[in-house]
Amino acid sequence: MTTKTGRFEVRHDGVTISASRGGRGRPLVLCPGLLTTQADLHELAELLRHDFDVVTFDLRGHGRSSPADRYTFEAFLGDLDAVLAEVAPRAPLLVGHSLGADLAVHHAAGHPDAVAGLVLVDGANPIPEPFLTEADLPEFRAMAEGLRHEFARAEGTARQVLLTPQDFLDLNLEIEAVRSGILDLYREIDRPVHLIMSTSMAGNGDDARTQWRNRNWRAGVERLVRERPHVATSWLEADHRLVVTHAPEIARLIHDVQRPWTLD
Repeated sequence: MTTKTGRFEVRHDGVTISASRGGRGRPLVLCPGLLTTQADLHELAELLRHDFDVVTFDLRGHGRSSPADRYTFEAFLGDLDAVLAEVAPRAPLLVGHSLGADLAVHHAAGHPDAVAGLVLVDGANPIPEPFLTEADLPEFRAMAEGLRHEFARAEGTARQVLLTPQDFLDLNLEIEAVRSGILDLYREIDRPVHLIMSTSMAGNGDDARTQWRNRNWRAGVERLVRERPHVATSWLEADHRLVVTHAPEIARLIHDVQRPWTLD
């Protein structure tokens, strides 16, 4: 069964942000990650709408939202802030995936009374070692160039991404810098936090670098829990695409963890 949804637009910083709202129950705002659109999150959003009044949106340059001059972390954070200012008279449960999780942590740290709780899906991880070293840049440049063909295939659809490969590379470098200080932001958040993390964030390859990245990802979560023992964690046998491949499991976890919280 699907729930009735309505589309609307939020205008901010010269950008038109495409958003949707539907469902019933407590308010929830679902923030997508980099290269992820509302269309990609459709199954997860529909499942959540059985229990929540869900708002989803496309980041600038993604899906049905308009392109922009800037694709920086601060610009994307401004998009989230603008959507929340438009649609959230009550403090919502804020759910973010990947980059969206980092945006959610920054928003919650800067607006301590504006959210009821955070569910962070495979992002906002204070990893002890950076993923992107000088030695990794050639691999990531090649990955970014490979995205050019994917972007071209999705052009004109609800899954389009208007960023260039250089935008993608620059933003990943910026996210690395942002995550180096994210542990301090968790100390500013007094709301419930639940992590839903993938066991194979970097994929299932058996090469040494992939295995190290997955260990580094787990070590970041362990570091956070040592520092903030109240942070709850769930692990899924999945890679970084878990919001698409494991939507029912994520929806069940969000349903289960929200019940003890006071969200009104």
